[in-house]
Amino acid sequence: MREKNIERKLCKAVKQTGGLCLKFVSPAFNGVPDRIVLIGGGKIAFVEVKAPGETLRPIQRKRKWQLERLGCKVFCLDSEEKVEEVVNAIQAL
Repeated sequence: MREKNIERKLCKAVKQTGGLCLKFVSPAFNGVPDRIVLIGGGKIAFVEVKAPGETLRPIQRKRKWQLERLGCKVFCLDSEEKVEEVVNAIQAL
């Protein structure tokens, strides 16, 4: 399973909720999560998508920590089976 397939499934699941799953790119700030998920009711979270078995790189762990310290929710998603779980968790925020 490739990361791209997991990311595609995440975007589809978020879209089905009426939300947006935006690609997050920050050229001057490395290691940011892949996606910003916005769901109705002001629910916002960041999602880093990984291929199965992959883990966050050190810079990604640092960015996750920084975002969480600011009160943001950050999820690491590494399988298609966990997509629904992550989307449900964001909806429950």
